[in-house]
Amino acid sequence: MSLLPRFIRVRQNFARPAPLDLRATLTTEFEKLRPRVKPGARIAVGVGSRGITNLKPIVAEVLALLRAAGAEPVIFPAMGSHGGATPEGQREVLASYDITEASMHAPIRASLEVRQVGVTADGKPVWCSVEALGADGIVLVNRVKPHTDFVGELGSGLLKMAVVGLGKQVGAAAMHMAASEIGHERAIRTMAGVLIRETPLLGGFALLENQFHETAKIVGLRREEMEKGEDALLVEARRLMPLLPFDEIDLLIVDRIGKNISGTGMDPNVIMRSIDGYSSHLRRDGRPAPFIRRIFVRDLTPETHGNAIGIGLADITTTRLARAMDPRITFVNSMTALTPQSAKLPVYFDTDREAIERALASLPLADPAAARIVRIADTLNLVEMEISEALWPAAKARPEIALVRPAAGLEFDAEGNLQ
Repeated sequence: MSLLPRFIRVRQNFARPAPLDLRATLTTEFEKLRPRVKPGARIAVGVGSRGITNLKPIVAEVLALLRAAGAEPVIFPAMGSHGGATPEGQREVLASYDITEASMHAPIRASLEVRQVGVTADGKPVWCSVEALGADGIVLVNRVKPHTDFVGELGSGLLKMAVVGLGKQVGAAAMHMAASEIGHERAIRTMAGVLIRETPLLGGFALLENQFHETAKIVGLRREEMEKGEDALLVEARRLMPLLPFDEIDLLIVDRIGKNISGTGMDPNVIMRSIDGYSSHLRRDGRPAPFIRRIFVRDLTPETHGNAIGIGLADITTTRLARAMDPRITFVNSMTALTPQSAKLPVYFDTDREAIERALASLPLADPAAARIVRIADTLNLVEMEISEALWPAAKARPEIALVRPAAGLEFDAEGNLQ
């Protein structure tokens, strides 16, 4: 049994603004859409699978505002192939956020039936949910953040939800196929343009979150404002996104991955590994920070419902994660996204202790106790983390990092798993 380093708990001291008044903000922003909501209109509200803070109260307030305007709102899952691309699976995803017909006092229309509504200038087909098309208006609710598959002026937000969410599995597959030819940004922008013109899309509510995974901003966008409005919000979202504060890491321990954490299980913007594949070469050779030599993923989140997409970005995992993975749900999602490698299982071991020891043994380290190791809960929550003593000199040189707990050994239970 190798000697493992001791760990220090640290905190990144990000600026923390006053909490946002959700109800007051939504009431104000709803006024932008209110003139388009006619009394008696049936409004389809699109809700996705991403783990968004305050998702339940935000959706509930949007429904309440629609009712107050005289509309009859319904909910539809806007999540492409997630939930195994079945109505039941997508209902379960919403239920994991306590978004149910009982809690929302609104029916949920989970059909995956779609209809083609047009083609782009590039000749790419555009699809839309039949349930949404049957409504008098469509309103989307989604967080704006950097996309996990590409870097550009467009991120992941209302436009992507329009293309992938409204399009269901068929639309999601069409977008990814188009992206493989013309690029993600062009595919999403052009397809969203067709949906804005050809469907009863009214607009949506764009959400921003800060480094504490708290709601920082809510902006109502009319359909004609969505593209430019989202571009501007992405600049702010990038500034608010928490990152790992080190140039090189020998081993990153990630406690959990899942669809509620990131569309790719763990965010490539944080780990600097592409969903389309990564190099396992141990030399940095000019690669951007943070350069991470090994990634060990311990578990799946309950909210991911067995979807282990993104595990292919890890080097090592556990037997329990391999057993918790639902192959059908994971494979449907990864194949729809044209990223089968994201569902590949890495080597796995029965205990956390063995996984860590094997990971360190696979590195050119003269002394494993001197390894630069970071342990995080997930790639969404990076305010506090545990770092090995070898990283403390780099950490304390950064004024935004503070000590939370002095060095101590990792705590394992009787079975050899981290507490």
